[in-house]
Amino acid sequence: MRSRTLVGLALAVLSAMTFGTSGSVAKGLLDTGWSPGAAVTWRVGVAALVLLVPGALMMRGRWHLLRRGWVSMALFGLLAVAACQLSYFMAVERISVAVALLLEYLGIILVVGWLWLRHGQRPRPLTVIGAAVAVAGLVFVLDVFGAVQVDMIGVLWGLCAAVGLAVYFVVSADDSTGLPPLVLATGGLTIGTLALIAAGLAGIVPMTIATTDITLAGANLPWWVAILLLGVVAAAIAYATGIAATRRLGSKLGSFVGLTEVMFSFVWAWVLLGQMPAAIQLLGGALILTGVVLVKLDERPADLQPGEPQPRVEEHPEPVGV
Repeated sequence: MRSRTLVGLALAVLSAMTFGTSGSVAKGLLDTGWSPGAAVTWRVGVAALVLLVPGALMMRGRWHLLRRGWVSMALFGLLAVAACQLSYFMAVERISVAVALLLEYLGIILVVGWLWLRHGQRPRPLTVIGAAVAVAGLVFVLDVFGAVQVDMIGVLWGLCAAVGLAVYFVVSADDSTGLPPLVLATGGLTIGTLALIAAGLAGIVPMTIATTDITLAGANLPWWVAILLLGVVAAAIAYATGIAATRRLGSKLGSFVGLTEVMFSFVWAWVLLGQMPAAIQLLGGALILTGVVLVKLDERPADLQPGEPQPRVEEHPEPVGV
């Protein structure tokens, strides 16, 4: 049991570490002329191709599950993958990677409001305190009363990403369809890719690419290396290791470890891009994470209902970076 837990912790940290690279690598592409839509489409498309074979193998003899699970898969692909990732990359285009990710993680707080409205689960005092602390942290991250200039359009995109993250938690927690987590992830990534391609062909989402080398950590890299990093490392490996981690740790401990993605995003943004938030924003980030942890601590297994962000271990992928 102890070795199982240790392996689970290692996988969870690896998942958070790989998810944390997405914003910095995407920023490198955006700086060379890539549009957020093109970067997201390549990222989820490559990840879908990598996971397609293992996902199909997992469905052997269970293809009938798609008849009752296609709605969840579609919601996952359209909102939790395509909309969430596009919004996050749009935010990264205007604000720092760390601030964008902190805004996205407010999605955990949004889930509390959804459960209250949809399932009548009135939040307990610790949840209310956690939400208040997170909102206070948001004020510091935006430096409302200070001198730090924050692009409000980028902030709005970050908050849209938070909505997408909330959908990720709600949809992935619903195990009533019987779809294995890896299959849900594979199907969602595939649907998200097709939706983004359709939006690009219709002219709704600009699809601009560039073949210029990108600069990361002071080194020049070919554009296709960045695409492979986004698709294979920051998506396919991140999802696969996250799922394996939750099966060993359980959803609650796994999601706590998943919060280290924020720390890794700070480190990667500093190492790869030389970005470092202001001190007041770091304080705000600490408050946001504290608020999220308080909300997670207030969860009780007895309260869980379909659609909550803490399902049974075997049916929930790691909720990080989407």
